[in-house]
Amino acid sequence: MAKSNEKDVAVKDGKKPKTDKNKKPNIFVRMGRRLKETFSELKRVTWPTLPKALKATGVVLVVVLVFTVIVTGVNVGFSKLLELLTGIGG
Repeated sequence: MAKSNEKDVAVKDGKKPKTDKNKKPNIFVRMGRRLKETFSELKRVTWPTLPKALKATGVVLVVVLVFTVIVTGVNVGFSKLLELLTGIGG
């Protein structure tokens, strides 16, 4: 009367039917997809103009220079304090 299909047979046996959805593609397929997605995203990026990039680079360099001077000053200050307290120094 009613036809049995593969799902009914697999359920009766207690086994899950094998589907291609659960199978992962090989590593090269996944890497290819990832590269394709990456290049697709890079096309949508709004890149800064050269003057904006140079200005941002200048700001970063100035901040790094200021912090370098501060850290060096603190280091020299602590070194002098240690020399004064211990009498050991060069």
